[in-house]
Amino acid sequence: MRRELSYGATALKKRATVKLIAWSVPEILPTAVYGIAVARATDSFLGGHAWQGIAWLGGLVATACLGSAGARQVYGRLGELVEPVRDDLVRRVVGGALRSGDDGAVARLNRQVEIVRDTFAGLVLVLRSFAVTLFGVLTGLLSLAPIVAAFVVPPFLVGFALSLAVLGMAADRVRASLTADEDLAASAGMVFGGVRDVTAAGTEEYAEWLVGQPIEAHASAERALAKVAALRTLCFAVGGWLPLLILLAAGPWLVGRGVSTGTLLGGLTYVLIGLQPALNTVMNALGDSGLRYVITLGRILDASTRVERPRRIDELKGYQVRLRGLTFAYGPKADPVLDKLELTIPEGEHLAVVGPSGIGKSTLAGLMCGMLRPTGGRLLLGGSPPTEVTVDRLARTRVLIPQEAYVFTGTVRDNLNYLLPDATDDQLEQAVHTVGAAKLIDQIGGLYAEVKPGELSAGEKQLIALVRAYLSPAPLVVLDEATCFLDPEAERQAEEAFAKRDGTLIVIAHRISSALRARRILVLDGNQATLGTHASLMRTSRLYRDLHGSWTPSAQIQPAS
Repeated sequence: MRRELSYGATALKKRATVKLIAWSVPEILPTAVYGIAVARATDSFLGGHAWQGIAWLGGLVATACLGSAGARQVYGRLGELVEPVRDDLVRRVVGGALRSGDDGAVARLNRQVEIVRDTFAGLVLVLRSFAVTLFGVLTGLLSLAPIVAAFVVPPFLVGFALSLAVLGMAADRVRASLTADEDLAASAGMVFGGVRDVTAAGTEEYAEWLVGQPIEAHASAERALAKVAALRTLCFAVGGWLPLLILLAAGPWLVGRGVSTGTLLGGLTYVLIGLQPALNTVMNALGDSGLRYVITLGRILDASTRVERPRRIDELKGYQVRLRGLTFAYGPKADPVLDKLELTIPEGEHLAVVGPSGIGKSTLAGLMCGMLRPTGGRLLLGGSPPTEVTVDRLARTRVLIPQEAYVFTGTVRDNLNYLLPDATDDQLEQAVHTVGAAKLIDQIGGLYAEVKPGELSAGEKQLIALVRAYLSPAPLVVLDEATCFLDPEAERQAEEAFAKRDGTLIVIAHRISSALRARRILVLDGNQATLGTHASLMRTSRLYRDLHGSWTPSAQIQPAS
């Protein structure tokens, strides 16, 4: 927190700050005068000098007009103070992103920098107003009656000091709340992402515990924040209401020592109209905008000075996939979905992955494509972990088509050449015919017709996505039930097209026909795995025989040799 406050203090050491202070001086005058004016006007009216009382009140109105003119100039100078702060933060964010390749720089540049700028401007105004009010009230009280100031100022300063102490505690608890919120989001996302595998493995109770722990931590952090809010109320009572109570209780004693009724009323006016609103405003601003300023600025400063991340890998030694003791579990205490899996998928392989629904087939696809990180063992793509490869290199090496195919509004051509922007019309038409999407493209209206995703069926979307993947320069293709909405004949044509394409084809199969077309078959059974050909698996794998019996092909298909 000291670092963030130091940054803000450094930002104030500029010429614009001097101008801001200079134009704040006219505002001090009405603040200092109104208690004196009320006291003198009250004594004048009580003493029968009505015109003197009216004159004092008229002078109060005149000084208020002078103060408003100063306030108007203050807002004009605020931009000169705040905009350089924004510019400096933008430079820090951009510089840090260029050094480390930080993916979160856009969020800081677009949102967090604006939060800091706005909260910094608000804090400058509030603190300036508080300083003006405090200086004016102290000047007025000392001019009115020093003895009254002795009763009012000490408890006010004690309350303000306590509120600053609570602010540090609040900042720590807000950070704890944000951390708990991020942990909860991460845990919930992990469980929701693996809900099929959780259901298949029967680990619902553990998944409930896994999410329940961060929920309780977040609730505890929110309760701690509520306690801080109660402490802030207590601080305001000490600084805002205690001076008033002390002054009222000491009123008879003060009157007995020559303090006039008007002077006593003037002192009460300084408390009610000056100190109380000022303290309430500054406490709310520091507790709200101040905390947002400190925490958001801290994140920006942390990111801009962050140690550079290890350089990502941009060159691969081919596209062979090797699994060495690969283990993956959705949580530190969950049973592994994949356990110590050993597998080598050479370049040019045609592999089918089969198993019951929710057994971990999509998890394996995500691991091979670098979308998930193993919790144990290693997975190497071209000799390197895919999670450490640059995005561009990974996109040029592997392509994944999930069950829910993505099609966007635009021309057919835009959808097909998304992964190969410089593809010619001849290349596109050849790919369309090879994969078996010619009839669909003709129905839509050709390559330059507009695609409306809402009007396409799930199978039609899959055909477009398959052509897009076929055109991709990536030699490794992973089809994660990417043909499940196609009829068997359309599925056959698409898979045979990919099998004849240069490269490796991995098919997460949902029909036995896909497995029969593959050169090798990987059977996932719980956290165990068996690899072989159709013939060998029919002899050695009971699960594969069961799957073969339940997935009866619509036409006789000869197993791949």
